Amino acid sequence: MSAKPRIVHTDEWLAVIDKPAGLVVHPAAGHHGPTLVDVLGGLLAGGEDPVRPGIVHRLDKDTSGLMIVARGEEAHRRLAAQIKGRHVRRSYLALVEGHPRSRTGTIDAPLGRDYRAPERRAVGGRGPREARTHFEVLEVLPGDVLVEARLETGRTHQVRAHFAAIGHPVAGDPRYGHAGRHGLARQFLHSAKLGFRHPLTGEELEFTSPLPPDLEAALRVARAGQ
Repeated sequence: MSAKPRIVHTDEWLAVIDKPAGLVVHPAAGHHGPTLVDVLGGLLAGGEDPVRPGIVHRLDKDTSGLMIVARGEEAHRRLAAQIKGRHVRRSYLALVEGHPRSRTGTIDAPLGRDYRAPERRAVGGRGPREARTHFEVLEVLPGDVLVEARLETGRTHQVRAHFAAIGHPVAGDPRYGHAGRHGLARQFLHSAKLGFRHPLTGEELEFTSPLPPDLEAALRVARAGQ
C-alpha cells in the first residue's frame, strides 16, 4: 500500500488529512484493498452512507493532498453544506502540458460521463453538470506550465478533464494525457491549499501542503527540459 495519510489537524468536530497518492478514499466497486476510510477507522463519523462515514469530498486515488473529514453527524451536515454552498476554498498545484495562451483563466464547461469510456469525464457527456475551474500560471517551463487550479465546483476528475479539454492535459495522467511524462508514475496533481469555516466556531481555517517528493522530482526534470 502507499504511505499512510498524515493528520494535519484534528479536533472533536473534524480532521484535515494529507492523503498520499495511491490511496482510494472509500470502498467502491472494483477496488480491493485498504482505503482512507479503513485506515482512519473510528476517527470518521457522520453521513447517510455507512460505506463512507465522515467523507464530505474526495480526491482521486492518485491525487495527493488535503481533505476535510467529519467526526460526527452534525459536523458532516455542516461541512457538506459548505461544500454544496461553495464556501470551501480548494486549490491544486498541477503541471500541465504545453503553454496555455493566457496566464489566467476560467474553464467553464459542464462535465458528464464520457459516452465511449464511462470511467472518464468529458465536456458535455452523459448527464453533464456545471463545472468551473479557475487557474493561474505560476511558472513557465520548457514544455509545460505549473498552474494553481481553484475549484468553484467539485466534479469527479474536474481538473484533469478540464485541462485535457483545452488541450493541456495534466502531466503524467494516464487517463486524460500521457503516462510517464518526466518520470511520473501518476498525474501531477496535488491538493495544496484548503480553506473553510470551522463548523462549530465559524473561525476561518486554512491549511497548506507541500509538494510530495515524487512531484518535486518531476518538477526538477520539467524545469531542465528533459
